[in-house]
Amino acid sequence: MDSFALTNANVLTDGGFRSGLAVLVEGGRIAALAPESGLPAGIVRRDLGGGQLLPGFIDVQVNGGGGVLFNNAPTVEALRAIAAGHRRFGSTGLLPTLISDDADIMRAAVAAVRQAIAEGVPGILGIHLEGPYIAPERKGTHDAGKFRVPDAAEIEMATALDNGVTLITLAPERVPADTIRAMVARGAKVAAGHTAANYAQARAGLDAGITGFTHLYNAMTPLQGREPGVVGAALEDPHSWCGVIVDGVHVHPASLRVALAAKPRGKILLVTDAMPMVGSDDPSFDLYGETIVAKDGVVRNAAGALAGSALDMASAVRNTVGLLGLPLEEAARMASTYPARFLGIDDRRGRIAPGCVADLVLLDGALQVRETWIGGVPWQA
Repeated sequence: MDSFALTNANVLTDGGFRSGLAVLVEGGRIAALAPESGLPAGIVRRDLGGGQLLPGFIDVQVNGGGGVLFNNAPTVEALRAIAAGHRRFGSTGLLPTLISDDADIMRAAVAAVRQAIAEGVPGILGIHLEGPYIAPERKGTHDAGKFRVPDAAEIEMATALDNGVTLITLAPERVPADTIRAMVARGAKVAAGHTAANYAQARAGLDAGITGFTHLYNAMTPLQGREPGVVGAALEDPHSWCGVIVDGVHVHPASLRVALAAKPRGKILLVTDAMPMVGSDDPSFDLYGETIVAKDGVVRNAAGALAGSALDMASAVRNTVGLLGLPLEEAARMASTYPARFLGIDDRRGRIAPGCVADLVLLDGALQVRETWIGGVPWQA
């Protein structure tokens, strides 16, 4: 169907939830929002059964899914599997995330994302390079043997994607300010993460062009009375965005509520940091030659460090409502509109508004995903 109307839903518009409103889709985009009573004669209608129709979720940190880890298979086929694994949980856009690795793997990953976008693989918006320009002291499950400071050639390679968004997570105390500026000048979004920086070093990174913080609170220096650290710099700065993993494991709900109170509305966004078990029946995967298994929904390596998550975006939204006490409207925006703003694509994604791509997710009363649309093409749970 090239043209149809979605009806009988509670629609999250720019102005809040609206009932009695139809979403008209033409050629993969939202053509109009119109009263159901005034729809053109003959238009195909889809009755959504009174569910919650939200902008499709956008996840900027997806290490894997559908049984595939991007580091282990930096290919277009792997990207198809990862995106499909997350689609059933409402993620209609994502940044496949490559954790610290060798330059040849990074180069292959960038090339695979470029090809996937060119081929129109549903849901692939760009790439997130999480490392290898990070700090050994806050490495988490990353392999410190891969860490390095990028030279001019590597900056060019890391920012070579020319048809999608590039996000680079780095430690500002390890990377010169001029290097951060060079990455930003080449179109990359830069975030601080896996960093042992003090407040002054984090602030210098912000001044050089950092606009985000990767999985706030995790793998960074904490807020203390006499040394605010990276967390303090993130919470103080009104302009930057912070990704948060709302799974009840990575960060205590009280700490997340502090962040929500400190930052301007719209600057906290949900991420999953998902590993291959999302969208797969296999709870294990290999990372750097080590088999890692999720136990009771928690993913740790042999040393006990958290190794990503088994979280999906729909669960993150439910947790934001249930653990943090936020209304569904705000939780949904944290999963869609705010990530789109962070990436600079909110003029066309992350909203249910005329002119936007018809990336949508339908939730039932229990906030379970019933259907998603990417570019107006449906996928039913």
